[in-house]
Amino acid sequence: MKLFFREHLLLITLQLIQFSSISLILWLDGYHHFSALLYAVFLSLFFLVLYLFYQAITRHLFYKKLQNGLSSPDEALEKTGSSPAALALDTLLKSQYQLYMTTLQQAEKRQEEQLEFMDRWVHQMKTPLSVIELTAQNLDEPDSSNIREETERMRHSLNTVLYNARLRTINQDFQIKPVALAQTVQAVNSENKRFYIRNRVYPRFKEQRPGIMVESDEKWLVFILEQLVQNAVKYSAGKSSSVEISLYEREGAAILEIQDWGIGIPPEDRKRIFHKFFTGANGRKYRESTGMGLYLVNEVCHYLGHRLEVESEVGKGSIFRLVFPPSQNLTSM
Repeated sequence: MKLFFREHLLLITLQLIQFSSISLILWLDGYHHFSALLYAVFLSLFFLVLYLFYQAITRHLFYKKLQNGLSSPDEALEKTGSSPAALALDTLLKSQYQLYMTTLQQAEKRQEEQLEFMDRWVHQMKTPLSVIELTAQNLDEPDSSNIREETERMRHSLNTVLYNARLRTINQDFQIKPVALAQTVQAVNSENKRFYIRNRVYPRFKEQRPGIMVESDEKWLVFILEQLVQNAVKYSAGKSSSVEISLYEREGAAILEIQDWGIGIPPEDRKRIFHKFFTGANGRKYRESTGMGLYLVNEVCHYLGHRLEVESEVGKGSIFRLVFPPSQNLTSM
């Protein structure tokens, strides 16, 4: 109602000045019936208050919308009254809503086209990479290993670009189904076999009990695990010869844990490691760091309903835990 009183403040002020002026003129003209003047002023104020009360009641939605704004675009289509000002506001908001929806649809179409282009481009780039890898096998060492190392880095970067693009439409891209965690770990280890050998850091797999099943999206889960494992290996190379991947249960939740004994994360960086493009002190020492891996992992975990826990100590290594709550742990059901 503040907006209502602010809009009518000038009218109220003018009416009071008018009542005072008329009463003063009549008094100076010799009309000294004070009670009659007071009654006339009272009637005028009564009708003014009645008018303001009517305006406040009939235009309540109008002023509420002006003062509080819209909490959702669909509220722009709701009617605010039958007064000329309310009808004009409804017309304006409806035209703005239509313009907004048209612009949004165009933006979504451009986004879909960009995603489709990115998807095709990444897959097209993987073909020449495969050809380069096959050609490198016929070369002598160390040229062959060096070329394959660089192509693996390129492939990893292309996958990061692709998954970052897919993240925009992840609600339409993931498919929740039962996933065997041990098989997922084995698939990731097999895919990264050369990466382990090149860095001389090897995985140790521990399973509390076989057959732990969870509800998740297998494709995105593989992406999460690959990012965490590659980080563990990358920051352990030259300091430790192994990383440990463990599967166990805790209070009904399934836990997938990746532990390394590498350089660790500085305390000042821990709160920001999931920020987009944040590389931190460690990232500046490694040219492969883009600051996107952990950001994507955290975002995907959020969408899938998984929880990510981090423990780290500088010089002693890091532990990343992927926690599947009891509702997603099919083994405990």
